[in-house]
Amino acid sequence: MDVGIQMIFASYGWTEISDRQVWDEEIRLARLADELGFNCLWAVEHHFADYSFCPDNLQVMAHLAALCPNIDIGTAAVILPWNNPLRVAEKAIVADMLSGGRLRFGVGRGLARREFAAFNQTMDESRERFDEAAAMIVAALKSGFIEGEGTYYKQPRVELRPRPAFDMSDRIYAVASSDDSLVSAARLAARMVMFADRPWDLRLPAILKYRELFEAAHDKVAPPVLIADFCVCMESADAYEISRRHLGSFVQSNIDHYELMSEHFSQVKGYNAYAQKSEIARKTGSEGMIDGFMKAAIWGPPDNILRALEARRALLGTFEMSTSFRFGGIPFELAEKSMRLFAKEVLPVVQSW
Repeated sequence: MDVGIQMIFASYGWTEISDRQVWDEEIRLARLADELGFNCLWAVEHHFADYSFCPDNLQVMAHLAALCPNIDIGTAAVILPWNNPLRVAEKAIVADMLSGGRLRFGVGRGLARREFAAFNQTMDESRERFDEAAAMIVAALKSGFIEGEGTYYKQPRVELRPRPAFDMSDRIYAVASSDDSLVSAARLAARMVMFADRPWDLRLPAILKYRELFEAAHDKVAPPVLIADFCVCMESADAYEISRRHLGSFVQSNIDHYELMSEHFSQVKGYNAYAQKSEIARKTGSEGMIDGFMKAAIWGPPDNILRALEARRALLGTFEMSTSFRFGGIPFELAEKSMRLFAKEVLPVVQSW
């Protein structure tokens, strides 16, 4: 099974930490992951806030391709409505070429109202913008030419240089939590990306639906889904308290950044799944959300983590992992220690599955 790390680039939950220190620490963990035998580095795209600030993950990955020669690089994800499709295709081709065909190209449509507003967009357009841009980009990565005649992107046909050097057809990923995102991911023949944010029996119906749609569209079995995990791996007797503190801080950052306690998702086209999540958040409160997050995430001693992953695999089948060790105010020293213990005791077992 494939296990990577997820780079969040967040300062939420820390005190008196500079943006440069955040980035330095993320890069240090990326280089450590390369040394320890993880399979892929993944980076988010977010803007403007302590929640996460990685405005160009393809640029980051082009840099890490040189620093970390033994590991794949990935975007989880490039938010297509915030980017020009032609420029995304060009940068993806360059990153893949510089890395020798190691890029895993993940895309998403975005979720935070404040980020859409800063880009002078509305969330109502995100579905159509994503679908137009994704189809153009995926086609361009195959053919080396990009063109479009959609509502939002009218792109004259042009050849991209450098031309694509490697086949990326099996390295396309798409974030899919809502029903229409499942349809889009399956249509693109993309690998489904989802987050470990609620108990897995609640996630299973969406995974099964994606597999059904993928097989119907492409007449073959769907690839394993990629799960963005959050991990605190430690032998300490107070592992539960430490894990809940930092996982809880990350949950609170989600509540704040995405305004989950408000009702605005119910008024936006195409975000029904998040409207339901927001309604649950208002009913259960932050403590209820943290309880659900603790059931989905992996934390504690290595044996506990392995049992949790075995139970998840029994329910979901084979999956890929993108695991974050630095979030919610976790000190760098604890993140590094957690990653090293995970790599020693958990990673070899999971990779053998």
